[in-house]
Amino acid sequence: MNLVVGATGLLGSEICYLLRGRGNPVRALTRPTSDGGRLARLRDRGAEIVHGDLKDRASLEAACQGVTTVVTTASSTLSRQPGDSIETVDRQGQLDLIDAAEAAGVQRFVMISFPPFAVEFPLQTAKRQVEERLQRSRLTYTILQPTCFDEVWLSPALGFDVAKATAQIYSAGHHRISWISAHDVARFAVASLDTPHAANSVIRLGGPEALTPLDVVQLAERITGRTFAVQHVPESGLRAQYETATDPMARSFAGLMLYYAAGDVIDMAEPLRLFQLPPLRSVYEHLQSSALQSTHAV
Repeated sequence: MNLVVGATGLLGSEICYLLRGRGNPVRALTRPTSDGGRLARLRDRGAEIVHGDLKDRASLEAACQGVTTVVTTASSTLSRQPGDSIETVDRQGQLDLIDAAEAAGVQRFVMISFPPFAVEFPLQTAKRQVEERLQRSRLTYTILQPTCFDEVWLSPALGFDVAKATAQIYSAGHHRISWISAHDVARFAVASLDTPHAANSVIRLGGPEALTPLDVVQLAERITGRTFAVQHVPESGLRAQYETATDPMARSFAGLMLYYAAGDVIDMAEPLRLFQLPPLRSVYEHLQSSALQSTHAV
């Protein structure tokens, strides 16, 4: 049995679908307040739905019973409910999940994290502490550290709106980023279960090419035939936001934006050789899909 924690999220749901597509049993850990439509889609694919919460240690212990593999994608950053925080979910909740997995005799543990960055912030501190605990555990682990998700950073939620031909860019936009699709991160997570070199490994992940944010805008303009209105958020403003933020989440968002501003190029030759996956989804393909969706929405 494969337990997926964060099963109704963008990444967790895709992992559930891929596992079920291979005929693997899936237990989806969800909260009673999870979106009904997403739960229905998981059930339709044959996933077993169990209710639990990273803030409820007993529910984690129950969910881990009879499980051989845990895949965790959950975070408080994109979907928060009362009581959710970096401390309760991203740090203590994930630490409790590792403890529960060990106690239940789970064999494999896959954690989705993000690459290390020189600027310290609460979310990164939590991720690194959980990674260190996992590496000290009795579990066979795989820690995947993908860079910026297309579906998050190149979306209206963060100011990149293909339908409106607008783009918000953090800093000048001259540093390259190995943007990656969440769909490909899900494929790596599932493939890691059968890839010997993924055992007890920390693997940084990026997409098929490294592009600057300004390169991405040019691609979007080429696809849509429209000139984008670009708004820059100066790096000085991001650093001021980082320095003055007292809320852990606000400070973490500022830290992530500074990570984006600095750029991160990841050589994918070795991961692709080891995992032997089909070609990764390009930023161009993501933008084409976004443009098509915006056309249908009109």
